[in-house]
Amino acid sequence: MKKRNKIIYWIFTCWLALGMVSTAVVQLMKLKDEVDMMTHLGYPVYFLTILGIWKLLGVLAILLPRLPILKEWAYAGFFFAMSGAAISHITMGDSLGETAPSLLLLVLTVISWYFRPAERKVGQPATGIPAMGL
Repeated sequence: MKKRNKIIYWIFTCWLALGMVSTAVVQLMKLKDEVDMMTHLGYPVYFLTILGIWKLLGVLAILLPRLPILKEWAYAGFFFAMSGAAISHITMGDSLGETAPSLLLLVLTVISWYFRPAERKVGQPATGIPAMGL
């Protein structure tokens, strides 16, 4: 069961990382469609830069070993950003096609967080070494 959970973790975490990096790049490039969507949702365009940078940093935090507290913050940030995006789309009456990407990234976030190995959790020692916060 432990090996199965690690496989599930890495599959979903890799998809999560790929999704977050690809959307971060699009946001940092401020492509016209992304700017139009942000404006449609009522957010300032500079949010694209903030979201893009934080997504890239979050992916690094999740993929790098150790730093369990930082990982928890990254997962929380992904959860809030993706649930906020989904709620924003739903509130604006957008189609499922426009809402689905944020819902997919939200599901990937939750599954990756749930199946993360013990050494990636707060308060769990990594191979006998006391867990290090930040």
